[in-house]
Amino acid sequence: MSINHPIIAVTGSSGANRQTVRETFEKLCQREKLLAAYIQGDGFHRHDREVMKKTIAEAAANGNPNFSHFCAEANLFDEQEKLYQAYGKTGGGQRRFYLHNWKEAEPFKDLGLQPGQFSPWEDVPRGTDMMVYEGLHGWATTDGINLARHVDLKIGVVPVVNLEWIQKINRDTGLRGYSEEAVIDTILRRMPDYVRDIVPQFRHSDINFQRVPVVDTSNPIIANDVPTIDESVVVIRFRKPADYDVDFPWLIRNLDDSWMSRRNTIVVPGGKMSLAMQIILTPIINRMMEARTVA
Repeated sequence: MSINHPIIAVTGSSGANRQTVRETFEKLCQREKLLAAYIQGDGFHRHDREVMKKTIAEAAANGNPNFSHFCAEANLFDEQEKLYQAYGKTGGGQRRFYLHNWKEAEPFKDLGLQPGQFSPWEDVPRGTDMMVYEGLHGWATTDGINLARHVDLKIGVVPVVNLEWIQKINRDTGLRGYSEEAVIDTILRRMPDYVRDIVPQFRHSDINFQRVPVVDTSNPIIANDVPTIDESVVVIRFRKPADYDVDFPWLIRNLDDSWMSRRNTIVVPGGKMSLAMQIILTPIINRMMEARTVA
């Protein structure tokens, strides 16, 4: 962990809508005049798209039909930890991007890169106030690797599973061109790794944002539309509220129609999700910045 160069990790599986938190941080930084270095977790996948397809086939032939990007073996946790260590000490380090589609590949067209490939490794911009990681393994822990010890604020984005599936099916068929059958096959294939390698992280989240639809999502495979934000509530759980001076009565007064479901949990209307994130995260980030000034 670092006072001068704090690291914030936003973790959720593919289809969890982590982008909402990224957008919240962008608004927060613009308002508070802060600079953040954004890190794409998919940049630490071990294999590009074509190699991954071959690796999955080889694993299946050798008796493992569930090999996926969720498992530690498919990722460069050692490189991710090097980045965390470097940024925590110096505010620097190296990152790269996984190019999901042609829009993301466009800035690298002069290098001949295509969707499914990685951009070259590059230096993280200098002079930033914080690093914000967004991906699958923000604070994963495996033999010899402990990413959690480097992270100053752990934010989980964990919609209920049916909603997560609906969002993934909708995104991957609509934006990435996959067939519905291919997306469902991916969901089922990687479920063991999801349970083993993704879910345990949320036990250690400092704050979890869990979106819960209030419309029928009992069969996510036949859902035609993703439930809207107004067709949801958001369950916000603080692991240790005292660590962040959480004032629950103040939050309830400022978030209409919210209520507490447990001593460390507040439930807010889905339409208030972005506002809730902003009013919860802003004082936390400001305290981090004040600590940097004192240090």
